[in-house]
Amino acid sequence: MIFFDKFKKHFEKKSDFFLLVSFILLLLALINPSIPVNQPLYNYILIADISQSMNTEDMKINQKTVSRLDYTKHIMSRLVEDFPCGTKVSIGMFAGVSVSATYSPIEVCENFSNINTTISKLDWRATWSGNTRIRESVVNLARLIRSFPESAQVVFFTDGEEAPKLHVFNTRDLEQFQGGNDWLFVGIGSDEGAPIPKYDNKNQLIGYWSNDSFALQPGIAQISESNIGVRDDNVASGATDRYMSKLDREYLEKLAKEIGGFYVDGQSYRAVKKEMKKQPPAWKAPDQFYLQPILCFLALLFFIARFVSKANIISLIRKVT
Repeated sequence: MIFFDKFKKHFEKKSDFFLLVSFILLLLALINPSIPVNQPLYNYILIADISQSMNTEDMKINQKTVSRLDYTKHIMSRLVEDFPCGTKVSIGMFAGVSVSATYSPIEVCENFSNINTTISKLDWRATWSGNTRIRESVVNLARLIRSFPESAQVVFFTDGEEAPKLHVFNTRDLEQFQGGNDWLFVGIGSDEGAPIPKYDNKNQLIGYWSNDSFALQPGIAQISESNIGVRDDNVASGATDRYMSKLDREYLEKLAKEIGGFYVDGQSYRAVKKEMKKQPPAWKAPDQFYLQPILCFLALLFFIARFVSKANIISLIRKVT
């Protein structure tokens, strides 16, 4: 109490006290103390299904009909534009039973041009298999992510088309699968459906895939065909023979729920962004939160308060009114 009385007597003027506090805060700011925190890190792998069903033209950009793959590339580019600096992104491609990453996640602001160039060059001709086995791919995708230096959240753009069609012999059991928590499946395609165009290696349209290309075949023939990655190359002989591809929303919703992820229709960019915000950070890294900016701001407030008095406030109010 004796010390407090001496302190109060010496700094009985408010201005002196505020000046002292401001000086102490500046000294602390020079030391620049910090507190330990866990810094959330947002890393993503944006995966485009590049199988031939994604060439189906039933999506729209600015009222213009485009293919599912072009629409996917459009959404990916918008996402990269909206990601804050510090976010890391990898671009992946899916075909057959596996996913390939073009690179490990890289920072968006430093590599903005490179990432957009990668997206713009996504092409169905990069496929390494004629089949589409989304269900089989999730295991390989989890293995791919484990190979990254840092973990990454998955955003998987696909129409849900399984080719060949699933049946009791080729449906993988995912009951024990772990690693798909919070993955986001984005459904690309329409409910009405459209024929799948068939192109040659120069990307010239030569016809449309026939119904026979996706027909179920009994027994071992179907299993063998799915393993070697080939299918019937017949071109539809008429409009009625064309295979109509639709967004398989029900299948993707079921698959997402089965592995602990979630699903959203890709028709709305805002809906995709909203669902991505529900994904937790890919991981949290130990970091230090430095207090220097806060201390400097508080020092400035106390320094300004030294010159403020009741008379000053009353005078200012009278001038305003």
